[in-house]
Amino acid sequence: MSTIQKIDRRDFVKLFGLASGGIILGCSVAADNKDFIPSEHITGFHPNLFIHLQKNGNITLIASRSEMGQGIRTSLASAIAEELEADWQYISVEQAIGHEKYGNQNTDGSRSVRTRLEPMRKMGATAKMMLISVAAKKWNIATTACKAANHFVINTITNEQIFFGDLAADAAKLPIPKEKNIQLKKVKDFKFIGKNLKSIDLKDFTHGTATYGIDVRIPNMKFAAIARCPVTFGTVKTFNKDKAGKIAGVEAIFEMPRLIPPTGKFFGMLGGVAVIANNTWAAFQGKLALDIEWDKGANENFDSEEFKKTLTKRVQKTGKLVPGIRGNVNTAFDASAKTIEATYHVPFLAHAPMEVPNATAWFKGDKIEVWAPVQDPQTARNELAHFFEIPIKNITVNVTFLGGGFGRKSKSDFVVEAVAISKKINAPVQVVWTREDDIQNSFYHATSAQYLKGSIDRQGKVTGWLQRVGFPSIVSSFKPLSEYGSGFELNQGFTNNPYAIENFRLENVKAEANLRIGWMRSVVHIHSAFGINSFVDELAFAAKKDPVQFHLELLGKDRIIEGKSKFPFNSKRFKNVLTTTADMANWEAELPKNHGIGIAMHYSFYSYIATIVEVSVVDRKVKIENIWTTIDCGLALNKDNIKNQLEGAAIFGMSLAMYGKISTKDGTVLQNNFFDYQMTRMKDTPNIHINIVDAMHEPPTGVGEPGVPVIAPAICNAIFNATGERVRSLPLSDLGMV
Repeated sequence: MSTIQKIDRRDFVKLFGLASGGIILGCSVAADNKDFIPSEHITGFHPNLFIHLQKNGNITLIASRSEMGQGIRTSLASAIAEELEADWQYISVEQAIGHEKYGNQNTDGSRSVRTRLEPMRKMGATAKMMLISVAAKKWNIATTACKAANHFVINTITNEQIFFGDLAADAAKLPIPKEKNIQLKKVKDFKFIGKNLKSIDLKDFTHGTATYGIDVRIPNMKFAAIARCPVTFGTVKTFNKDKAGKIAGVEAIFEMPRLIPPTGKFFGMLGGVAVIANNTWAAFQGKLALDIEWDKGANENFDSEEFKKTLTKRVQKTGKLVPGIRGNVNTAFDASAKTIEATYHVPFLAHAPMEVPNATAWFKGDKIEVWAPVQDPQTARNELAHFFEIPIKNITVNVTFLGGGFGRKSKSDFVVEAVAISKKINAPVQVVWTREDDIQNSFYHATSAQYLKGSIDRQGKVTGWLQRVGFPSIVSSFKPLSEYGSGFELNQGFTNNPYAIENFRLENVKAEANLRIGWMRSVVHIHSAFGINSFVDELAFAAKKDPVQFHLELLGKDRIIEGKSKFPFNSKRFKNVLTTTADMANWEAELPKNHGIGIAMHYSFYSYIATIVEVSVVDRKVKIENIWTTIDCGLALNKDNIKNQLEGAAIFGMSLAMYGKISTKDGTVLQNNFFDYQMTRMKDTPNIHINIVDAMHEPPTGVGEPGVPVIAPAICNAIFNATGERVRSLPLSDLGMV
């Protein structure tokens, strides 16, 4: 049976509130890397992707993934337009609410295109076949004598043509073609896929008409700010609201208890003291005027610098063996001509999206409605059902545009806060975090320490590789006392090391969590790529070999490694991005005085990527001059969007490398705002050169995240090339280099 089916018009109106004439198609796509169990009992076929061709020719895609600047709405719409042979001006997108009927809506893991592209193409091709069938019947000719082009079906014998909209009603009466009969276009015939497409949302973005979470306004809405304990999981001991209550606009002040989620799911909320006002400014000022005494709890003495020292000591000693051992590293070390050791550090990091966490909620009777910039609306919806004991069918989560997400907005604690306050005050309310809230009360990317030891023989060949890592696990946010990296985390650049090294050993050491830990753009790949690429550069120097050639030697013979996914690792493709980038950057060219060049390569989200960075260093101050990046992401759906993503990743990676650091003293995060948790500014932006490998016959792979992990090690390797000084601990600002 085909995975594509027609949707009943009444059901469509009920589900989406959209006009129901014409063809309505739904497709069922399996979840990717997440077993999502529907909270409502659904039997039979339940599609999670939808398109609608109306009688006026308009084509609507129901977008199940959140748009946060990555261009997913445009990319998936282009797949429909491609196979349907549609005119782009007739394409529009409706954002889906959070609902299990869409399958896994969590917009993370750079997986939207790789899991949705093929089904989208098939739905477009299916609709085209149905339209052609109707037209062929009208003309009394074979379907093979018809073709679709630019929103018309054309009679190739007479050159007559019929508009798509005029065929839609009759096409809707036809049975769905069997999937085996669906013919997808060949790469050479693509008009949209693989091209540079203008964003479908560009007008709204540039005219200021796009609705982000913070733009939401509903009648009689109140505004709320929350004072949260500066120490993670601390609680309110006492508070005095007198001063805050006198501020103009402040209407109510009350304590909010922490909501602790059941083990293994959800995010809960931190609790604190809420200030309700008739405008945001009054709520913020009221929060600042509160006199609160905190019970700081178990994390009161957490000191990130002391923890760094502790992790460093732990990685110097034998840890828990991670599966994947090959040969015997100790034997290799004993027999080597030279051994090299190094320890690398990455601090805690915050997402700091431009749009701070916010949510608007209305708890009205036995129903909850939310408007919020969320990456994972289904989890938010299920979480609300759990905490507030409301039937999930009575909960609506409307997804707005996200002003950046990077993984922070996949955690729905701010949504729970808004609903809790709305229930308390019996009115709609918008909760807005300040930048200080965002930086001091976040789910952080974990700090890490890595110890690496390698051996080389007299020919400069690597004979042994030992790597130990310690970092607080994301799992700790769902399962307390999880003190070792989980399998899915270790598989992000650590266990799937691409190098063909005969003697190989990996170990994981204990690392407790004293802050809330969550995923951030590229997740564990950040520190995996930093440690591995920095160490390879050190090994190359010790072996007196060129780093590019050294990487190639480490990759070994061309080989394909089949895994559990449909994306086998291909070392030849990896080598290609490396050599292509070296050619782009003119790797062997003589550099100006005080300049250096460094390279890093990494495999993440099934994409192959290499980056070369050129720096200048004057009086130990580092300036990034050029960045060259090559990606092989298989079928490149929207090249302009891919270029944008990689440029953004370069800036994101620069911010982490140069400034990124969350530190604590007495359990409290020391950073407050962009003045002490800095971002790369426009004036610091280098020349960024992007190359996308032509691999259009390969399945599409991730784009949004792979560009981040390579930036920091490439910068640090370039600094060594320029100065002879190794950087093994980030950020550069700690070393006085920026």
